[in-house]
Amino acid sequence: MAAPRRTHIRFVLVAAVLVGSPVARTPRAAAAEPPKGFTALFNGKDLDGWHGWAIHDKGAGPLDLAKLTPEERGKKVEAWTADAKKHWKVENGELVNDGSGAYLATDKECGDIELLIEYKTVPKADSGIYLRDTPQVQIWDSNQKFDPKTPTRRPHLGSGGLFNNTPDTPGRDPLVLADRPFGEWNQFRILQVGERTTVYLNGKLVVDFARLENYWGKQAKLNPPPPLPKTGRILLQTHGGEIRWRNVFVREIPATEANEMLRKHGSEGFESVFNGKDFTGWDGPLDQYEVTDGAIVCKPKKGGNIFTKAEYGDHVIRLEYRLPPGGNNGLAIRYPGKGHVATLAMCELQILDDTDPKYAKLDPRQYNCSAYGMVPAHRGYLRPVGEWNFIEVAVKGSTLRAELNGTRILDCDLSKVTEFKDNTPHPGKDNKRGHFGFAGHNDPVAFRNIEIKPIEEKKKD
Repeated sequence: MAAPRRTHIRFVLVAAVLVGSPVARTPRAAAAEPPKGFTALFNGKDLDGWHGWAIHDKGAGPLDLAKLTPEERGKKVEAWTADAKKHWKVENGELVNDGSGAYLATDKECGDIELLIEYKTVPKADSGIYLRDTPQVQIWDSNQKFDPKTPTRRPHLGSGGLFNNTPDTPGRDPLVLADRPFGEWNQFRILQVGERTTVYLNGKLVVDFARLENYWGKQAKLNPPPPLPKTGRILLQTHGGEIRWRNVFVREIPATEANEMLRKHGSEGFESVFNGKDFTGWDGPLDQYEVTDGAIVCKPKKGGNIFTKAEYGDHVIRLEYRLPPGGNNGLAIRYPGKGHVATLAMCELQILDDTDPKYAKLDPRQYNCSAYGMVPAHRGYLRPVGEWNFIEVAVKGSTLRAELNGTRILDCDLSKVTEFKDNTPHPGKDNKRGHFGFAGHNDPVAFRNIEIKPIEEKKKD
């Protein structure tokens, strides 16, 4: 089996989601010019822009390196790069590895991207591509037979799956066998937004918008397990057999495009609860808010709780929000229609520019996307102030799950919460139904494209 693959992959299909099924790109000759909008990560001449990373060595994982000083990390990278140069070379515009040595890692860190890359390998190959420093989009010799003694190793299913995900979860194994015969070039098209990864191999969809698990967090047994990092390096894995790479091109996916992809994926069953023009279907102190450019905006130095006239039990909410510097608001979940949202609703899901210095010393349960006063969310996934964020919140029973910009940052069961900020009780946390709304806090926070999908309980036979 390959060495543990550490790859944080969060790709999403870019133009494919927007336009429909993509046309398979024809493999290009070595050292071809990048497609429009892409840049080359490999120049076809040398290892400029890359360094070695013996990521499989003890103490070489991202969590370990984060504990070192810059000088200590620099010394390690220098040694790894020297080792890599013994096993990697450039030949006819191709990046060639002999099957040994340190992996190659990009100097550049990437976030939401579209990656194009071609490879050609040999029998019994076992390799892959790390994304955001984490394993991995898998490369197999698909001619190998399944061995029931190692049931999680499934090379016969083909390449492209997210090998280090939990077995039998979406994306772990490829949807179809798409590998070409040995001697031919294969091409990946990988799209990543947040944790969401979509992989095409030779024009065939093999991973469809699956979450790339944080391998390193699982290995460290961190609880709660952390999501995929927001950014990280691309690594080319070497593992026991020659592999050749060429035409390595990347395109950064801007926030507007990423949000559109996230909104369009799995959009069945969602209904708009805001018409973009007025407050039809809403209640509360509506004079404290205004509709501007298709968005609900809290008026400066105003506030109050506005909410849908409709009530919801189990449901999924999707919307975009934009924060001004230091902006503060909240999503009212199963709100009874009166009283303090943070304690009388099931929860107030915090909406906050927690990058502002004035919020440096808050309780962890007060930061962006936390179940306010009850459960903290993972931080660091907000887009820069002034950009639109996309959030999806699933409310089922007593559980709450929030995914911000494609990354799951909150996953909790409020029925199990026994400790509260300032020891303030939250009697509303057990609400079974309620309104959805916003809890204004005097800042012009904006909300748009507000959609809700009720989750119907399945009837027993």
